[in-house]
Amino acid sequence: MSGDGRESEGGEEEVRGARRIPGPRGAADDLDLESVPLPPLPPPGSAAPAGSVPEQSVPEQSVPEPPEAPEALMTSVPDLPHRVLKALLGAWALSACSAEETAAVEEHLTSCAPCADEALRLRDAVGLLHTDGSLDLDPTLRSRVMDGCLGRRPARIPVPEWAAPYDAETARLDALLRDIGDSEWHAPVRLRWFEEEREVSRRTTVAGVIGHLTAVDGLLSAALGLDDPLGGGEAPLDPAERTERYWSSTHRPPTRAVREPWRAQSHELIRTASFAGRNVAEASVSYGAFALPLQDALLDRAFECWVHGGDIADAVDYPYEAPSAAHLHRMIDLAARLLPAAVAGRRRSGLAGPAKDLVPAGGPGRSVHLAIEGHGGGDWYIALDSPAAVGSPERAVAQVALDGVEFCRLAAGHISPVEAAAGQEGDREAIRDVLFATASLSRL
Repeated sequence: MSGDGRESEGGEEEVRGARRIPGPRGAADDLDLESVPLPPLPPPGSAAPAGSVPEQSVPEQSVPEPPEAPEALMTSVPDLPHRVLKALLGAWALSACSAEETAAVEEHLTSCAPCADEALRLRDAVGLLHTDGSLDLDPTLRSRVMDGCLGRRPARIPVPEWAAPYDAETARLDALLRDIGDSEWHAPVRLRWFEEEREVSRRTTVAGVIGHLTAVDGLLSAALGLDDPLGGGEAPLDPAERTERYWSSTHRPPTRAVREPWRAQSHELIRTASFAGRNVAEASVSYGAFALPLQDALLDRAFECWVHGGDIADAVDYPYEAPSAAHLHRMIDLAARLLPAAVAGRRRSGLAGPAKDLVPAGGPGRSVHLAIEGHGGGDWYIALDSPAAVGSPERAVAQVALDGVEFCRLAAGHISPVEAAAGQEGDREAIRDVLFATASLSRL
């Protein structure tokens, strides 16, 4: 090997014809310009004969012209074979070719369409090598695309407004499930709810929670004439019993395989409700001990989906936000409408104070002002003495102030009535009855 790092002449013979990609070229100022051969200069006023270079004299006091840049002196383009030029395309795309090679490649691209297409693809690929940009999708991308599509052509069969919370919450939970790994489907989850005066819980897994949602959503499927995941017939109506039946029917612990049936069922519910028209909103859905119109049942399932989505997110350490303010407001409104019956049910069991002022059905009765603050907030008046009475601001005997998300956690049985961070004023017994009745709305 010679002192400049190149092989001897014998080695050059072995690799003759192969082109090398040179290293980075130095700046023009760093080159030895004296070693660059200058072109012959003709004598002033006449053309020099070919091959002759007349002697030129420079006046002593004259300032010589600055030498031309090396690139300007390279007037010839090397004649390289097609295979060599094709091999240089990658280096050319990375701007790693010498000036001669760059000129040869670019001249070749003007006459070779396949190489020109390949060069464009390589240049586009080079743009992906930059690591300073985020590869995450813009979180607003989906909503912007949907808004743009619907702005051009509205949905032929839109999702009913009363089904929108269920549509949104099932989609959010499905996005969470797509992101978790196989092992996380077996992460332990403790489901909590309130019974009478105490908190109870049930241990399961992430996959078990999705099985629970599938089993209870089957009540809505049956009401719409769709297939019940429990097979219909003698399937129980009580949500807890349905869940236990579903869990016991699986011969091995559930895995991520439960996701697709649950998501297909939720899509079918939304699609059927959308096509069925307005009258289906009032169709009755039986939960065994009580029944709800379909529009309220879907809202109840949206609430349950959000709550259990939060349980799963806690188990796998995943961020999970509250529903939109409009959807959360509707969930709170459903709970507030169920509270008078819940208070009456606890009174029949001896768990709430006696009625003090019965009024005719539809008349204003004693009430508790439920002031929900923050996200999804509003004002509700809860009738105390009879579910048939109407809550009235004029007959309010107490006020309870709660944050919207905190109220929902109480209604889900995730905090006890004693721990609820509530601002309270007025009749203490009425306040206690309303807080405990809110917790009693929770169930497995």
